[in-house]
Amino acid sequence: MIPLLAYRDDTCAPGKCTAVRLGRAGLVRIVARPGQVPRSALLLDPTAEQALSRADRDRVFALAALDCSWEVLDSGRFARWRHRRALPYLVAANPTNYGRPLRLSSAEALAAACWILGEREQAKALMARFRWGPHFLVLNREPLEEYRAAPDSAGVVAAQARYL
Repeated sequence: MIPLLAYRDDTCAPGKCTAVRLGRAGLVRIVARPGQVPRSALLLDPTAEQALSRADRDRVFALAALDCSWEVLDSGRFARWRHRRALPYLVAANPTNYGRPLRLSSAEALAAACWILGEREQAKALMARFRWGPHFLVLNREPLEEYRAAPDSAGVVAAQARYL
């Protein structure tokens, strides 16, 4: 089981925030300042240059999602983070962005990362907290399995290319 964190600022709507819901359930620790995310944590950052792969499994002390607006991401606040990884191509199942590629909620991002890193039961537990959650895993089953099977980031990018 991987310790999960979510950096959350005031730029997202609290009523729609999947990270808050996971935090209330005790599945994710919510942090309000970037300094509260350990530097050794693997940060899920859609602007990262390297894709998450199972090769990262041995480096993962904790997994952190960024639950903030794109403006915060574009500010470069997290650009100097040592361990940043982007998720490969997946399709959202959340009600706000259903069917949109790469527009995952924090819960979907954490669940996808857990799946790719080999923690399928943890991914299922995260998605079970949402009515639409299990559908995310069904909708993305094939790519998630291919990404999980890829030996490294280059293999994940190659698998992703088959879907694009």
